[in-house]
Amino acid sequence: MQVSRLSDGTRKVISLAEITGMEGEVVTMQDIFVHRKRGVRETGEVLGEFIATGIRPKFAERLAVTGIHLPPSMFEVPRSY
Repeated sequence: MQVSRLSDGTRKVISLAEITGMEGEVVTMQDIFVHRKRGVRETGEVLGEFIATGIRPKFAERLAVTGIHLPPSMFEVPRSY
């Protein structure tokens, strides 16, 4: 989980990632959810939302075995019209 202070002074979770393994000495990760900035209001407030990247995390299968079922739609990229 990565939290950052935005230009309006608020702190937001800007990414939620899963560690997928190691490549030598380097930890590999993939983003599952990210904050998408949409703009800034006249007041300076940052506008945006937390969205899925379209990647279904590997840990979802382990949760299902324990009885915790996450709907596949939870990980779908929202459509922009």
